[in-house]
Amino acid sequence: MAITDWQAAGAIYLPLSAALILGLLNGRRPRQFVACLLSLLWVLPALLAVQTIDLRTGWWSFSGDPVRFRGMPIECFAGWAILWGVVPQLALPRVGLIWRATLMVAVDLVAMPLCRPMVQLNPNWLIGEALAALVVLIPALLIAQWTMERTHLRGRAAMQVAISAALFLYLIPEIAFALRPGLGWSTLWSIPSWVRQIGVQMLFLLAIPGISAVIEFAGRGQGTPIPYDPPLRLVTSGIYRFCANPMQLSCAAVMLLWASLLRNGWLVLAAVISILYSAGIAEWDERQDLAIRFGDEWRAYRGAVPNWLPRWKPYHSGPVARIYIAGSCGPCSEVWYWLRAREPIGLEIVDANRLPEGSIRRMRYDPRDGSSPVEGVRAMGRALEHLNFAWALAGFSLRIPGIWHGVQLVMDVSGLGPRRLTETQCARETNPEKLRFGKHTE
Repeated sequence: MAITDWQAAGAIYLPLSAALILGLLNGRRPRQFVACLLSLLWVLPALLAVQTIDLRTGWWSFSGDPVRFRGMPIECFAGWAILWGVVPQLALPRVGLIWRATLMVAVDLVAMPLCRPMVQLNPNWLIGEALAALVVLIPALLIAQWTMERTHLRGRAAMQVAISAALFLYLIPEIAFALRPGLGWSTLWSIPSWVRQIGVQMLFLLAIPGISAVIEFAGRGQGTPIPYDPPLRLVTSGIYRFCANPMQLSCAAVMLLWASLLRNGWLVLAAVISILYSAGIAEWDERQDLAIRFGDEWRAYRGAVPNWLPRWKPYHSGPVARIYIAGSCGPCSEVWYWLRAREPIGLEIVDANRLPEGSIRRMRYDPRDGSSPVEGVRAMGRALEHLNFAWALAGFSLRIPGIWHGVQLVMDVSGLGPRRLTETQCARETNPEKLRFGKHTE
């Protein structure tokens, strides 16, 4: 066996053996397993992206004739992913992030030169190492640490969305291209520009239910979609008013559309496998778990909300939410009349003038279920969820981080920013029932 063959074998078997031994020593720790899984799932597409950049910059190259993935021997790719995505989470769970990152980079700095002749390092290879540490190693350590410690809920939920996008839109297509070489990504650029633009916009629209579901899990349920890190309470708000499995539905739709844009039948097969898994194993496990944890509340919800095909009108249970809109504000009162005309379900519209002076400056939505109220654009987005599925999609879009910030900024600079209700304005409310409306049943 040539020296490069020995090195390739060591590149995969040494990290894998270390991970297996450390896993056995740590015993059964479900949350640590989830932390390792998320870390590894971040490393895989991120490392592949760095290697793709390396093909243009030439930070390092590989000799010999092994099976390669984007120019890197598959043994090196898998070994590197395990070394950064699993080993530090098992070996150094209580060591600080900076020290863990420093130690893993130090291991790389020692190991890479020792891998000659299989790995050829160019003079600027430290630039690639620094980039890999920033976009591959440190984020992987972060999401593992946050998951283990149950902290930074919004941060780890956002990273889970990024991981899903990277896996389904980048890593899986790359694997398909590697197994069945063809035109690859050039197919996407060969289609007419208007088709590509519409396709990308449709991808975002199809992804909205899935993204909204993750946001709902974090905001209302205080959990994430990952096993062993589930919501602490049953989530029946937001997209879950209309569909019981929006993430699975969104994922399948996105993968099918992505496969059609890339004209790749293997990606269609991946989407079909995802659907079969969601409708089979995942559905069975979810039913068992949720029925045990939430009992009659879960059974009532599933009896009213379909699994995949969304309802047109929202499901409602629990407290009636309130939206506070100032009747003394011209544009606000128009919103009030618009909402009233559409007979929202499970939503009470209340004049903000009835609140104490200075206590409110924007439209406010209060779910009244223990969750925090939201204001401004997000309040309007929440109100739209009480109308029908079409308006709810617009509401989900308005509440996506980044989008609602931009829309709120545009509204503020257009003169629709926060307003202070004075005592005189508050006194104008003479009929408490005048500006109250809500349909509280399904």
